[in-house]
Parts: sequence; structure tokens; C-alpha cells
Amino acid sequence: MKKKALIVWGGWDGHEPDKVAHRFGKILEGENFDVEISDSMTSYEDREKLKSLDLIIPIVTGGRITGEQMASVSDAVASGVGLAGCHGGMCDSFRDCVDWQFMTGAQWVSHPGGQVTYTVNIKKNSSSPIVFGIDDFEVTSEQYYIHIDPCINVLATTRFPVANWYHATNGFVDVPVVFTKMWGMGRIFYSSLGHHDDVFDIPEAQEMQRRGMLWAAEGKAVAGDYSKYSSTAKMF
Repeated sequence: MKKKALIVWGGWDGHEPDKVAHRFGKILEGENFDVEISDSMTSYEDREKLKSLDLIIPIVTGGRITGEQMASVSDAVASGVGLAGCHGGMCDSFRDCVDWQFMTGAQWVSHPGGQVTYTVNIKKNSSSPIVFGIDDFEVTSEQYYIHIDPCINVLATTRFPVANWYHATNGFVDVPVVFTKMWGMGRIFYSSLGHHDDVFDIPEAQEMQRRGMLWAAEGKAVAGDYSKYSSTAKMF
């Protein structure tokens, strides 16, 4: 039976959400998924439909999410539906919604220097299949400085500073680029790569995204009882 994925795109056009959505859709179709691509946030309002999915991919920079939409996504992911995204399309969405930030595990705060060349350092001792066999590689794009949930499982990092800015007086710090976490029984994958669609022309960047989406989508098959973790009715 085919797995089912929903991709919702929108927000700031500068991140080329339409192109990224269709790239990810094509990748998933190649992995035998039924893929629905939507440009409407109302796609998040049918809670039972969301729970029937295996994977949700948000590609919306900025924008707003209603309490009803947030509750539906949160409950679906907590039940075992995977959530996978990249760059500002997932961790710079809905800046006024702290529940979204809590669920996704990070929030973008800056990209010092704008377009810079930086190294993505793969965590060498990771046993995750998402990064297995992938070596460090360079990217010329926005180097995302993100504020993170301390419970995330970091799979790749990048070292700041590259650009000399106010943060540079703190010295060197490794900021996550790729990570996973859980939300209830749902698997969450994030990569800060993806300012433009062509970042995924870099084989390592696309391969990690492909593996991350597939990993997140497998969570539903092994999900247990999530009810003891769910307090959605009290939150919204």
C-alpha cells in the first residue's frame, strides 16, 4: 500500500516554496507515495484526514496559523504522522505561534552575512541512517543561526562565525543544520538548508532531505499509544 503525504506551501516567495514543494513531491512519488500538494492553509483543518497520512511537509515561511489548524497538525503528528521540512519553510513559520516552535524544535533568528560559503559538518558518531555514508560538504547560501529545543538529536552542524557580525565576539559555536526529534509518537525531521530550490542540486543536501522525509514517514508504522502524551484539548 502506498504511503500518503501532504505538502503545504506558501508564505514568502523568496524561498521558492512552489519549486521546493514540487521537488519534494517528485522525490516522494519516486518512493511510491501518493502526494497531495496544496497552497492553502485550510488543508490543515481536517484533523481526521491529517491523521490518515504518513507524512506532512510544511513549506510556509512566515504567515499565520489558526489555533484550529495548529491543533490539527499537532494531534496528527502526535499520533504518529511524520513531519519533515527545511529552512524557513518549517522553522521560520508562524512566528507568533510558540506551539509550532515547540513542536518543530527550532526557530530561525538570523543568517549573518546573507549569502556565504560555509561547511556542513556531519556528526561522525551518529548511527542515524539519515546521514550514514555522507561526508562534510560546502554550501553557498544562507547560514542559518537557529534557537533550538535542547531535546533534539543533532545529525549535522555548521560552525559560526563565518561572517563577522555582533555574534562573533562569543567565539566559535556549532549550530545544528540537520536534526530529528519526537512529538508524541510522531517523528520530526528538519534541515536548515533550502533557501532556494537549487540548494538541493547538491547531492548531499537532497539525499539527507530524502532520507529524512522517509524516516519521518516510517514513524506511524511503529507508533504506540500516544494518548498519555497528548494534552491538545487543554492547549488550544
